[in-house]
Amino acid sequence: MQKIKFESKSEFRSYAREKLCSVHNPYKRDKLVEKHILELLKHAHARSILLYVSLPIEANTKGIIATCRRRKCKVYVPFMEGVSFKMVKWRLPSSKKTFNIEEPKNSFAVKPKIDFAVVPVIGVDGALKRIGFGKGMYDRFFASLEPKPPILFVQREFCMTQSLLSEAHDIAADIYLTPYKTIIKRGTNGLRVISGRRSCASKRRCRIFHREKDGSCKL
Repeated sequence: MQKIKFESKSEFRSYAREKLCSVHNPYKRDKLVEKHILELLKHAHARSILLYVSLPIEANTKGIIATCRRRKCKVYVPFMEGVSFKMVKWRLPSSKKTFNIEEPKNSFAVKPKIDFAVVPVIGVDGALKRIGFGKGMYDRFFASLEPKPPILFVQREFCMTQSLLSEAHDIAADIYLTPYKTIIKRGTNGLRVISGRRSCASKRRCRIFHREKDGSCKL
């Protein structure tokens, strides 16, 4: 975990962005992230998933979206609306719009229920809360989302600080996943299990979830 003390989100954000921009072999890291996410989604029996369409600085999600669709999962992505966004089903053709983010066409369907959310981050603070681009869109979106699914933060490089930089409205992760390290928030006491790059890592991730009486999976 990063030992440097940061005084503000903007200071840590600048540090993390520089670190992400200097990542070597992003393709290899993205394939590892893709493998880990698909394992988690499979063992969570996730059938309705919020993903994101990646920017160059973010872990690439194209392969994840394609695999989820082959698995007959419902894949939703953000569609920007003012200072927040809504979920729309991923479909082609798409076009680049606000902030140069690729989006499918708008949809006026009823807000879907999702059972897993994969969210990009610039970094994560000591409360396992998200440091993003500073627009607050994900915070506003999740504030109005009910019921709330498990939230997975993902990025190419481990960018976490012990500093508590977040505010009450910032969203927190249940799982923070990078190519070589995963942090899992367990229980109300906030204890975390850290798994590195080991042969048993996928088995550890399988045990993140337990089966409820109604057949659903919970953290």
